[in-house]
Order: sequence, then C-alpha cells, then structure tokens
Amino acid sequence: MLQENETREDCTEDPSAEGDDEARELTPLEEEILSTLKTVYDPEVPVDIYDLGLIYDFGVNAEGKVDVKMTLTSPACPVAGTLPIEVECKIKAIDGISQCNVDLVWDPPWDPAMMTEAARLKLNL
Repeated sequence: MLQENETREDCTEDPSAEGDDEARELTPLEEEILSTLKTVYDPEVPVDIYDLGLIYDFGVNAEGKVDVKMTLTSPACPVAGTLPIEVECKIKAIDGISQCNVDLVWDPPWDPAMMTEAARLKLNL
C-alpha cells in the first residue's frame, strides 16, 4: 500500500522519471493487479480508471487480500453502483487473490489534475 506521503504515481515505475529514487518496485502480483485495474474503464471516458486518477491506493497482503481505495469523477456518477463491483470482481479473478475490498472514497475529491499525462494526451487536455 502507499505510504502516507506517496502519490499513486509513486507505485509505478516510470523509466522517464529522473531522480525518483523513492519509487518502489511492484511485486509480480501487484503488477498483475495494476494491469487488471487498467482494463476497467469509465464508460463515459475512453481512459482506464487508473490513468484517470480514480485509483488512490491499492495493496495486497501475504494472504492475497487486496484493498483498493478509489473514487469516481463525481458522487452523482451513473456507474457508482457498478464500477467498484467491476473492480472487485476483476481483481478477485486474479490467481493468488483470496479477497478484495474496494473502498469508495470522496476525499480528496477527484480532479482532472489527477490524471496521468497519457490520459491527458488521449483526451486532448
């Protein structure tokens, strides 16, 4: 899981990031979870939920229990009832995962600045 002072971008290795000595390497299981998160899309936006900045944190323990902290673009999002369930189901389908808990949070509120550079480019922002 992310440390208190890390951002979600610190979880992934970016070969273009210089001087980012504090980014930790993901385990193979964490890499698979990240890849799975990148297969979930907000149906109104052609960008996956991770690159949109909707995933605030995720971690997996030694027993295969995954905790995901995520948000939505707005509390009135039409997929508020289904998107977290999709995340949970897709992660639970990964070999080695015994349980998945998705915590839908609203603080901090999502902001377009939370998107990755790739998402901004894809959306021409």
